[in-house]
Amino acid sequence: MNSIHLDLLGTETNFYHTDKYTTRAIEVKNDKVPLFLLHGGGGHAETYSRNLTSLAKSARPIAIDFIWHGMSSAPPFSDDPPTSSSHWVAQFTDQLLNLMDHLGVERASVEGESLGGWIAYDMAINHPDRTHSVILNTTWGMALDPTKVHEGESDLAALRETSVNALLNPTKELLKKRLDWLMPLGGVTDELVDLRQALWQIPRTQKALLEYYDRLFAPNISDFYFTEQEIREIKCPTLVMWTDKNPVHGVDAAERLTELISDSKMHVMKDCAHWPQWERPDEHDSVICDFLDRIDT
Repeated sequence: MNSIHLDLLGTETNFYHTDKYTTRAIEVKNDKVPLFLLHGGGGHAETYSRNLTSLAKSARPIAIDFIWHGMSSAPPFSDDPPTSSSHWVAQFTDQLLNLMDHLGVERASVEGESLGGWIAYDMAINHPDRTHSVILNTTWGMALDPTKVHEGESDLAALRETSVNALLNPTKELLKKRLDWLMPLGGVTDELVDLRQALWQIPRTQKALLEYYDRLFAPNISDFYFTEQEIREIKCPTLVMWTDKNPVHGVDAAERLTELISDSKMHVMKDCAHWPQWERPDEHDSVICDFLDRIDT
């Protein structure tokens, strides 16, 4: 595999400053429909470093650092209740919409991996006028029928432990253990560990991520999940992209999502875990480009 630096040749990195947020974005500029690439919790824009130039064949790919992550800003967390439209999870969506407004983007496609998929749900359900299509990549943030979908609680406990330990003591050993949770089948490179270490040692980011994980694993977190009834409201073209070794939700979750969303297709990548865009970039990009090309024809 190429280094991250070589993979990003042909892209540009920008810091967009709005009245609300600073967002770091890595992108390929062209005249196609924008495709925002949203990483998982604890991640950063380079989650999609292996995909940007390839996806540019069918879209204008823009990978961002979420707020509280990477080198984007860290605003105060909202304490509004989950019944409001301005709770802390919705702040991620507000960041995306604010960036779209800043860039003059009316509608965009959105790929969300893990946490990013939570925001993709929010876009498709609550902001359909701004959403061209969504790719739900091993997503989190949904409450599916437990008689049809199993969720691995022990995996969530392991994620919390490895995440907090690595933030409190960001050694290469502990950071590699955290990344191995994402890719237990292999794929973690020394360069990726070094990058994660550099980002997690930024004092602002380290502090914000510790609060993020406190909130993510709070007893009431399921109150923020999207229900099956809400997911049924998704009407835009949807690709459910899953893996056969996803550590939290198995293939049964992808099958259930495909049942719930009327205009959806499913693709399951074999021998991948929680970062399929990194583990199998060629397959990931080919499937997504085909999905986007079919929408636009």
